Amino acid sequence: MKTLHIATGKPYDIIIERGIIDQCGTYLRGVSKAKKAMIISDSNVFPIYGGRAEASLKQAGFETSQFVFTAGEESKRLETIAQMYTALIENGFTRSDIIVALGGGVVGDMSGFAAATYLRGIDFVQIPTSLLAQVDSSVGGKTGVDIPQGKNLVGAFWQPNTVLIDPDTLNTLTPHFFADGMGEVVKYGCIKSEKLFETLEKENAPEIIDDIIYQCVEIKRDVVQKDERDHGERALLNFGHTLGHAIEKEHNFKGVSHGEAVAIGMVMITKASEKAGITPAGTADRIAQLCKKYNLPTCDTTPIEKIVKSSFSDKKSSGDSIGLVVLDKIGESKIYPVKKTDMLGFVTGK
Repeated sequence: MKTLHIATGKPYDIIIERGIIDQCGTYLRGVSKAKKAMIISDSNVFPIYGGRAEASLKQAGFETSQFVFTAGEESKRLETIAQMYTALIENGFTRSDIIVALGGGVVGDMSGFAAATYLRGIDFVQIPTSLLAQVDSSVGGKTGVDIPQGKNLVGAFWQPNTVLIDPDTLNTLTPHFFADGMGEVVKYGCIKSEKLFETLEKENAPEIIDDIIYQCVEIKRDVVQKDERDHGERALLNFGHTLGHAIEKEHNFKGVSHGEAVAIGMVMITKASEKAGITPAGTADRIAQLCKKYNLPTCDTTPIEKIVKSSFSDKKSSGDSIGLVVLDKIGESKIYPVKKTDMLGFVTGK
């Protein structure tokens, strides 16, 4: 077992332990006096892990209920949140009860948003079951949903009571979803840890995944503690995301997953920053080769003009400019503001 403490406004522990799902009730009882616990999950995850989680919660004395929605980014919308509210009301949930997010990033983001807004805020815990959620989205308190205008444009900061990470759940991921999570893993190496990046190049990530999860969570913990509300350094975590989110939007959140889009975005923005003389030549190719090693795409067929236009609705947009995350080199990153009128030229190098 490995434990990381995150000292945000609401401090909590992140616990990494194989088989922890079967002890989740004991851990939750240690951070909550709730009478009722609702497991929020999706149609892929709940049939595999829902019964085990529920059995542990019941053994710890919780009254349990479930809300299970259709798996996929297409469900990440306000209509699904409204259905969650209905389920919470029908099951008599009060401010003293708790939500258990069991699943990947979509489950965690929506469960957290429902928790942040139901009765103006109730407790929730994260039990992430995908690599992407374990290394990134379950930590830090960002919650939200997509709207037609863009990804995660409606949301709230709402820290969980705890995060329970069980690497054993990765054994049931398809190769596609393991690769999806590796997009965020590569990102952490790019922005904060040349050592992690080199490890990913030299080693086979699945063979050392426990250590990789710990390193990524540690990096995110350190960044979030300095900038919980995303006003400064935390923006570095969005490397590859401005163009990546735009690519997801242009594909109507189908066909290109989040981690795949981030991989493409990282390569695209690094090619641009190389042309601008910000990043050393060859960096984008090095990122591309690592992405390919872990079965991630590095380019997209969507016209660049459409991607750039879609990026203008990104959360990192401010006034007439966008704060792009670029690399000084592998392991070192910074925010580089670009005017929207210059964005197309910057990305294309023209």
